[in-house]
Amino acid sequence: MTIPLILTVISVDKPGLVESLAQAINRHGGNWLDSRMARMAGQFAGILRVDVPAGEVEALRVELENMSSAGINIQLAASGQGEELPLGTLMLNLVGNDRPGIVHEVSAILARHGVNVEQLDTCREPAPMTADLLFRATIRLGVLPQTDIDALRADLENLADDLMVELEETAGSDTSAHAMARHE
Repeated sequence: MTIPLILTVISVDKPGLVESLAQAINRHGGNWLDSRMARMAGQFAGILRVDVPAGEVEALRVELENMSSAGINIQLAASGQGEELPLGTLMLNLVGNDRPGIVHEVSAILARHGVNVEQLDTCREPAPMTADLLFRATIRLGVLPQTDIDALRADLENLADDLMVELEETAGSDTSAHAMARHE
């Protein structure tokens, strides 16, 4: 029997970091399933899902904890402990003049509408033909059937006159049920 685990890792970026992690998982008979990893400002961070034989979980935990002496900080948690909700998926794209507080304002609206942030990618980039910086966000959202998408869109569009909001259904997502539920 295998146990599904979620690992988070953060470390100063250096060559061989992923290999060390993969080697530890492999040494304990684990199978690397999914991961998202990135380097930012000299740091490396990631989250991954693995399956590990039940009899190897504790030994893997000890080995991962010992990696902290090399500056690799890893947290391990059982996978699947959260409640799975019947979510549709939307993609939210935002572009506007950069200013402090945008992420806070957007996340407050999403929380107020009961929307789950499943993936968040943000960056700042130069605006064409000016020295100003633009804020850009791509956010994958999980929405419940009762979510009023039109109200969500309106609240996001009311954040600022210069903020472009694009909210669209992703392929394979059944958010059309949301519209039907609103109009019945």
